[in-house]
Amino acid sequence: QVQLQESGPGLVKPSQTLSLTCTVSGVSITTTSYYSSWIRQPPGKGLGWMGAISYSDNTDYSPSLKSRTSISRDTSKNQFTLHLSSVTPEDTAVYYCTRERELGAGYDYWGQGTQVTVSS
Repeated sequence: QVQLQESGPGLVKPSQTLSLTCTVSGVSITTTSYYSSWIRQPPGKGLGWMGAISYSDNTDYSPSLKSRTSISRDTSKNQFTLHLSSVTPEDTAVYYCTRERELGAGYDYWGQGTQVTVSS
């Protein structure tokens, strides 16, 4: 059974870097033609695609977040990690890790989501 699970802090202070790790079981993150992605949903707003890392280790990011977003992976642990620097309260959201067939579309697996609050 395929499962994705996010882990990381629930509370981050402004200006710090948020790091979230997605642990994947049941399927390899190097499966050909698939992407490992991060999506978030601020309170009262829609889902926002943040970025993805491909099976071949290429990364793509939302233009609005590119300057402070980095996604990496550890294939030996079947994990991928989001780093979001210089966070502000506007980064407060539920963060999801996902698998997708195309960038920003074609999601087939989701983590349960993890709440992250940016506050001093």
